[in-house]
Amino acid sequence: MKAYLIQKYGDQSAVGAAEIPDPEPGADEVLVKIHAASVNPLDFRIRDGDFKLILPYRLPLVLGNDLAGVVVRVGSAVTRFSVGDEVYARPGKDRIGTFAELIAVHQNDLAHKPATLTMAEAASLPLVALTSWQALVERAQVQPGQKVLIHAGSGGVGTIALQLARYLGAHVATTASAANAALVRELGADIVIDYRAQDFEELVEGYDVVLDTLGGKTLEKSLRVLKPGGKVISIAGPPDADFARELGANPFLRQVMNALGSKTRRHAKRRGVTYSFLFMKADGDQLRELTRLVDAGAIRPVVDRVFPFEQTREAMEYAEKGRAKAGKVVIAMA
Repeated sequence: MKAYLIQKYGDQSAVGAAEIPDPEPGADEVLVKIHAASVNPLDFRIRDGDFKLILPYRLPLVLGNDLAGVVVRVGSAVTRFSVGDEVYARPGKDRIGTFAELIAVHQNDLAHKPATLTMAEAASLPLVALTSWQALVERAQVQPGQKVLIHAGSGGVGTIALQLARYLGAHVATTASAANAALVRELGADIVIDYRAQDFEELVEGYDVVLDTLGGKTLEKSLRVLKPGGKVISIAGPPDADFARELGANPFLRQVMNALGSKTRRHAKRRGVTYSFLFMKADGDQLRELTRLVDAGAIRPVVDRVFPFEQTREAMEYAEKGRAKAGKVVIAMA
């Protein structure tokens, strides 16, 4: 099969097309013919080697972290899927590789594709939808009437998190460009802050939850807009000890990760709030819950542009350079 992979860690020049053997599904795995995949910032970070100490992938490595497609074979222990099923998934972190024609996915990471979506639309959702669910539902346990701030509301995670927060009954604020103000309001934002012209720290206060997708100074300021007992959940900030434990990291690596996040945790503790780092995980059950919301019209995908499979490198470059106006960049295999 054809795939886009890296032979070594590096920049965009390290990504190339290659013919590799078709994957063989294990007993609990489903072989999927990929119809579409989407590009995520995680792809660039894996390509660059940012996670090589904590996610020791074997090279060469096929890139890509979510997909939509059709089941072409099932393992002997598979009970949830049959040949011909239309499915979508964010494969487990140890089983990535969706910039390819085929992939073997564990049945627990897979869900039936929303009936109301095209393959390209479905492929845009798994990673960002699961990130939003795990941040707002699983970790923050957002309740009706709570105040939630979501950074970068027009981004891949932001466009879905806004809709999910609205569905949960929260009062939602977001940061976005003026050009995307109408879109993020349509997606669920009650307050839109123009990040180019306004300082969100001066405009909002007393929030219950902040979903930080940017890190750095944005994360520091986010701690200050929370009410006592509030929570910042970040997908871009420093890792913490809980993340190290989830990974099963060795004692040295746990110590390193704990040190990386110590300053942020100290600042949070002084303000009577909490900070946690989220590295989303594959979860077919959660994806099925999200499918229900999509088919009910509570959540819709936002796709900026679809590239053909032969232009996978161009699609990655387009996304990495921030050319997407809103939502996700998708790669269509068929």
